[in-house]
Amino acid sequence: MRYTTAGESHGRALVAIVSDVPAGVPISVADIDRDLARRQQGYGRGGRMAIERDSAQILSGVRFGKTIGSPVALTITNRDWDQWTDVMAVAGEPVARARVTAPRPGHADLAGLFRNAAGDVRDVLERASARETAARVAAGAVAKALLAQLGVSFVSFVSRIGEAALETEPDPREIDVDAVEASDVRCPDERVAAEMRAAIDAARADGESLGGIFVVAALGVVPGLGGYAEAPQRLDARLGAAMLSIPAIKGVEFGDGFAAAARPGSLVHDPIVYEPGRGIVRPTNRAGGLEGGMTNGEPVVVRAAMKPIPTLMRPLPSVDLDTLEPVDAAKERSDVCAVPAAAVVGEAEVAMVLADAYQQAFGGRNLEEMLEAVARYRERLPR
Repeated sequence: MRYTTAGESHGRALVAIVSDVPAGVPISVADIDRDLARRQQGYGRGGRMAIERDSAQILSGVRFGKTIGSPVALTITNRDWDQWTDVMAVAGEPVARARVTAPRPGHADLAGLFRNAAGDVRDVLERASARETAARVAAGAVAKALLAQLGVSFVSFVSRIGEAALETEPDPREIDVDAVEASDVRCPDERVAAEMRAAIDAARADGESLGGIFVVAALGVVPGLGGYAEAPQRLDARLGAAMLSIPAIKGVEFGDGFAAAARPGSLVHDPIVYEPGRGIVRPTNRAGGLEGGMTNGEPVVVRAAMKPIPTLMRPLPSVDLDTLEPVDAAKERSDVCAVPAAAVVGEAEVAMVLADAYQQAFGGRNLEEMLEAVARYRERLPR
C-alpha cells in the first residue's frame, strides 16, 4: 500500500490516492473524518483551523462500505479557497497581492525557489505547507482500517512542548487513550499538560513558535515484519523515512533511541524470557519493537522531534528577492504550536508503512486471504 497527495494550501482542495489497497476492507468516512478532526485540534493552533472543517469525500475504490481492490481516491475541500480564488487562480494573469518575495528562514521557501528557478515564494510555500498533511491523514486512515482488521491499534501522545516535558514516558499499553484524546495537547499527564499550555501562551505573547516531541505506538504487530538481509527491507529505515517526510520533523528514534548511546549494552538490550501462557516475551521494550530491521512482537514505538514552526509573528531577517535589500520575512497565518496535530500525522505515516509491510509478508490482494495467512503465521510461531 502506498499513497500520493496533491493540492495546495489555499487551493480548491487536497487530494489523496491510495494504491494497492486490498479488497474487502471496511472503510468508514466517519472514521476518516474523526482522524481529520483530531489533526485539526490542539492547543496552539492558528486561525486557519477555525475556518476549515475537514471532511473526506471518497471518489473511488469503495463500494457499499468496503474496498474493491482498486485505488482509493479521496478529496478534502479547502473552505479557505473562497478567499484566495484570485491569488491561486489556475488561469489568467497574476493579481498584485499574489506574489511573495521575502522567504522565511527555516521554511522551504528559499531552497524551493533555487530548485525551481522561480521568483515567487508562493509557488513553493503553497505545497510545502503543512496543510498538505490533512491528505496524508485521510490516506493513513485507509491503512489503519486494514490494520484494525489484522489486530493492530494505535496510540499517540505528546511528551514535550518547549521546556515542558514528561519526566518518564508511560508504557503505550497502559495509556488511558480517552484521557489523551480529551487533552488539547495530547499529553497523558495533566500537570505537564498545564505546563505545555502555559509555554504555548508565553510563546504566543512573544510572537514566537514552539516545537516538541511526540510518540506514536503501534500495538498488536506480529513479529518478523520487515527484513535484515537487504537495506531496503529494514522496517526501521522505512519508518524513519516516513516520519522525516512530515514537515518540520528533524529527528526520529525508536525505543530508547539516542539515549542508548550513553548506556552500556546490558542496560540497552531487552532480555528474552519464556512465560507460561504468554510464550517468548521481553520484559522491557528498549528497542521500541524493532530489532535487526524487523518487528519483534513488542509495541512499535516511534518518537519524533518537531522544530518550531518557521512562520513567526515577529519575523526573522530575510532578503527581498527583487531588491536584495534586507526585509522582514513574510508572514502567513500560522500556528504557535502544532505538535499535537503532528502526532496524528505520525500515526498515519506509521500505519501506511506497517500496512505495506503486512501486505509484503502475507499477500495483499484481499482481506480474507490476509487474515488466513496471518492466522497460519501466528499458529506456527514458537510458543
